[in-house]
This record gives sequence, C-alpha cells and structure tokens, in this order.
Amino acid sequence: MKKLFKLGVIGCGFMSQAILKGVTGSDFLREKKVVVSDISEDALDKALDLGVKCTKNNKYLVENSEYVLFAIKPQSFESAVKEFEGAVPDKVISIMAGVKRDKIKASLGRDVKVARCMPNLPCSIGSGVIGVDMSDFNSNRDDIEFISGVLNCLGTVLSVSEDKMDAVTSISGSGPAYVFMFIDSLIDAGVKQGLTRNEATILAVQTVSGAAEMVERSDVSVPELIKRVCSKGGTTIEAVKVLEDRNFRGIVGEAVAACAKRSKELSE
Repeated sequence: MKKLFKLGVIGCGFMSQAILKGVTGSDFLREKKVVVSDISEDALDKALDLGVKCTKNNKYLVENSEYVLFAIKPQSFESAVKEFEGAVPDKVISIMAGVKRDKIKASLGRDVKVARCMPNLPCSIGSGVIGVDMSDFNSNRDDIEFISGVLNCLGTVLSVSEDKMDAVTSISGSGPAYVFMFIDSLIDAGVKQGLTRNEATILAVQTVSGAAEMVERSDVSVPELIKRVCSKGGTTIEAVKVLEDRNFRGIVGEAVAACAKRSKELSE
C-alpha cells in the first residue's frame, strides 16, 4: 500500500533541520512528501517554515512513511519506539551516534532494513561527509538511490561497512573539532606575530581551505605535497621540524584513537 509520505523524520534538531533544508532546497523531495515529528513546538515551527508536514504523533509518522529517519539522541531511541504503539517501519535511516544496526532491529523487528549513517557538522552547510552502511538494501537499487539521494544533499557520501563506523566517527564525525582547533591555534599564533585577529583569521581559514582543496585535486600524495612546500634551508622546513620533534602526527593519532575507543564504548 502506497504511503502518504516518502520520508518521515523523527527528531527536528540541528542535523535534522540540515537534512530537511537539503532535501527540500535541492528539489530532491517535494515538501508535501516529508513529515517530521518532535516534542518541541519551537522545533516543529522551524520545520513548518520549510513547508513540510509536522506531527507529534510518531505512530502516525511510522504508519504513513516509506522511509523513517531517526535523527534523535541515542538515549531517546527506546522511548521513541514505545510511541509507535506496535507500528513498525519497513525501512530505517539512522544518524544516531553509537546505535548499532542490531540494536535497532532488536527494538523494531528483524525484518526491518536499516541504513546506518554518520554525518558531520559541515553537513549543515551542504559541505559535509557522511559514512553510511546500506548493506541491508543491496538487493534494491531504488532504495540505495533514494538513501544516497537524501545524503547527497548534505555533502559527500562514503559507503563503508558498519564495523568501520567507529573509525568514521573518529575522523569525520569528530574531525571538524580538530580542524577548528588547528585553525584557532594558527590564528592565535598569527596574532602573536603581529597580525590583527581579523587578518590572522582570513589567512588561517583560506590557507586550510585552499590546502584541503589542493589535496582533493592533486594527483600526488600528501607527503609529496608537504615536500613541495618545504624548500631546503627555507622557512617552512623549520616549522615542520618543530611539529615533527613535538610528535604532531603521534598526538593526532592518539586523539583519533581516543575518540574511536569512546565511540566503541558508547555502542556496546
């Protein structure tokens, strides 16, 4: 039986609103084919501004949506399921951090198909990256195309197996914080060298942005790009020596490992 809505979204927080803006703003889905639920009137008011259908009735959402996207905090999952009152979604897209596919199926039913995703903060401006396991949908091209279409509205989609999701979390999910810290450190250092904060901010932000784009476009490895900046006896090599002496790579590795460890703990 054909559903009233193509996509039902449970939760209307920051990331959910980014998804809604992406799918409706790109014309991937017509607003009338999307329904959103949330306990907050303020959150629903923001969704209404996008032209989508809003409800506080999760059972209604599940019964009338072809795909149900969980965009709620992990600790709210079980209480949300209770509100279904026995209704079971056929196809689930989850962006809940640390909630494994098996846990979702244990709560909803083994026949439910689940795509587990890990988006990151830049998804809110359409420049994010999303790791996703869609293996439950491998037998249906239409499902894969729809889920990919929703996620493509937010940025780059990388298909990975669920056992890599903790690593995805530690690199891209939490990664923006590492990059923000690096940019902030460059700004502070620039101010100490006599720049105004505004001047240092422009230089730092555009340097990080340009360097990232260069990596993306280049046909040579990142280590080779580093060598190309480091002229023998020049200025850059002196800075790089300090970073190497202070174990910059090791610190980054330890930070990523700590993040992945915590991600594993939360999913158990």
